[in-house]
Amino acid sequence: MNARTTGAAALVAAQVTVLAVLFHSPPRGLFWWYAAAWVLFGAAGWALRGVPGKAAARLVLVGGLAVIATGLLGPPVTSTDPYRYVWDGRVQAAGNSPYDHAPADPALASLRDPWLFPRCAEGHFYPIGGGACTRINRPSVHTIYPPLAEAYFLLVDRLSPGGARLVPLQAAGALLAAAVLLILRRRGDPRWAACWGWCPAVPMEAVNNAHVDMLAVAAVVLALGVARGTAGRGALLGAAVAVKLVPAVVVPGALAGALSSARGFRRALRTLLPAVLVVAAAYLPYVLLSRASVLGYLFGYVAEEGYEEAGARDRYALLRLVLPDTWALPATVVILTALLLHILRRGDPDRPWQGALTLTGAAFLLLTPGYPWYALLVVALVALDGRWEWLGVPLAGTAAYLTTFGTPAYALAASGVAVGLAIRGGRWPLTRPLRWRRDVRRSSLS
Repeated sequence: MNARTTGAAALVAAQVTVLAVLFHSPPRGLFWWYAAAWVLFGAAGWALRGVPGKAAARLVLVGGLAVIATGLLGPPVTSTDPYRYVWDGRVQAAGNSPYDHAPADPALASLRDPWLFPRCAEGHFYPIGGGACTRINRPSVHTIYPPLAEAYFLLVDRLSPGGARLVPLQAAGALLAAAVLLILRRRGDPRWAACWGWCPAVPMEAVNNAHVDMLAVAAVVLALGVARGTAGRGALLGAAVAVKLVPAVVVPGALAGALSSARGFRRALRTLLPAVLVVAAAYLPYVLLSRASVLGYLFGYVAEEGYEEAGARDRYALLRLVLPDTWALPATVVILTALLLHILRRGDPDRPWQGALTLTGAAFLLLTPGYPWYALLVVALVALDGRWEWLGVPLAGTAAYLTTFGTPAYALAASGVAVGLAIRGGRWPLTRPLRWRRDVRRSSLS
């Protein structure tokens, strides 16, 4: 092992140590520990540039698996969403539609247990009336999750041993994250897989917090990085949307060049139609079995998070620095529409991840969401495409979620993207990303 390999390995080991402490015994100043893990991640990624090809491939794999595994060392640190997942799986296993009953509904009181519905005096939980409490957030509203997410919750519930609680969900997230790492490692230079496997957002959001977004991300990576036929790619993208609606922003990348020629338009249709059919097929059983709307709390959530009224929360934060609040939403629509049309006219259909990353990253910078797990999608697209500057987006999302510095963090992330563009010579974001040095560019896998 040469000095460069040793240095990179030491940095990854230090990152694993920091993450292990963070997840096993969450310290005070949680965000700063998490930020330290990001600093070590960046340093390790930089050091990896000098590691020979086969050694780099091994280090990316071993280091990535170690980083991912740290998320299994404790219960969720920053999210209560997995408790809803467990409940929705339990509700379905009992023969009920998750779209028909909120957790606080007395009709499902027989499914409650002391773990999900503890006494209010035992800690800070969510009240559901009558002096009772629950670990499930927003207990008075119906679920918001799309049908394939609900099917996933049911599957995990059916496969879980009694009393397993959140461990099966965390283990499923770890397996999905590891599978994505293996897929990315087999594509071109394995160093880019470190953008995924070593990124602290992966063990935090995909594993420790067990967010279902990981399942959608896996479908996107398969669609853009593995699938060759347009129908298969479209079906996988439809599945991703039917898990979590956010991946809809990726779809235009797979339609790149649709407006450039009649052939491109036909190719785009062969991608888009299977995606629409998969989404419709996924919703149909729940539509037939449910009395209430299968959109659940979606519209209430959009309003609650301030996407309808820019001044309500910290949404559209960067635009609101330079525009009146009432202009923020129209400006966002105009900018994203312009990007969308550019991708459809001039995007590279052979590199769909390029347009997908540009549109997805821009959407995050314009909307400035306060939930960092959405940005797992950005991390995966960076690993597919190689434009490392977009990695500031998921870190900014965490800053918005855990601190009061969300707007400055998103501003720094946007500045990082601008720096990346400048390094590439000011070319349009859809052009090819930077490559590794010539002496390691064609390294073989081991």
